[in-house]
Amino acid sequence: MGASVAQTPVRQIARRNRGRTRGLATRLMNPSDFGEMLKPFVFLDLFEHEGAPFNGGLHPHSGIATLTYVVEGAVTYIDPNNVKGTLPAGGVEWMQAGRGMWHGGGLDKAGRTRGFQLWIALPPELELGPIVSICQAPEDVQEDGPARVLLGNYGAASSVIESPSPINYLAVRLKAGERWRYEPPAGHTVLWVAVASGVLSAADELRHGDLAAFEPSSEAVEFEALTDTEFVLGSALPHKHDLVLGNYSVHTTPGALRDAEAQISLIRERLVQEGRL
Repeated sequence: MGASVAQTPVRQIARRNRGRTRGLATRLMNPSDFGEMLKPFVFLDLFEHEGAPFNGGLHPHSGIATLTYVVEGAVTYIDPNNVKGTLPAGGVEWMQAGRGMWHGGGLDKAGRTRGFQLWIALPPELELGPIVSICQAPEDVQEDGPARVLLGNYGAASSVIESPSPINYLAVRLKAGERWRYEPPAGHTVLWVAVASGVLSAADELRHGDLAAFEPSSEAVEFEALTDTEFVLGSALPHKHDLVLGNYSVHTTPGALRDAEAQISLIRERLVQEGRL
């Protein structure tokens, strides 16, 4: 008998989704579908728009951080200090909401715009903490090979944004036929990928608009681009806390949510007095 050949374990996809589209955004991930499997990642929107400019207006958040990444085009933003700006393709906007804040955004030029907005649940020590607002120009986002590091560390590249917990969030571009292997850091048993364009093979075939959550493990994942492909990937230590949801908020306890909602109401009163709402 010939010698047996050791098989490399293949990390399987546990669940996949194409989300629900409302307006220009498709919600690929939310607590009601991926819930316990992917936290601290709680929401992921794929936004795609081609047409006239629009203003998204101000809205509140608390208990979470949002990371907006523009794949193509540009978006505008209004931060909690009423600073206005434009985030071009390849840029990153980080908003750590803490106890509560209001921000907004939209598009100020007609054309094609694509990107992702990710919501991350904050741990108890930060969910009622201070606001952090950071915008990174495309040239300030570090890269290692085909991967841009939006949050965390990968290879020789790292993000200047201080992650609220051990998290990697990468934007990857592969040309047709290229392969790429992701080795998650120790303890990062949460892993998912979402495809912005093209066709990707990763234990199964994934296409534009697909979100795939991998089974919890420490195994690596091999990716092969079947066409030119853009995708984002998130990995993390599991968030070992409840998800207590408000309209624009995620907290770990009902008491923390009540505290933050009171703060959001106070800020709203001030914004109304200033004529901003």
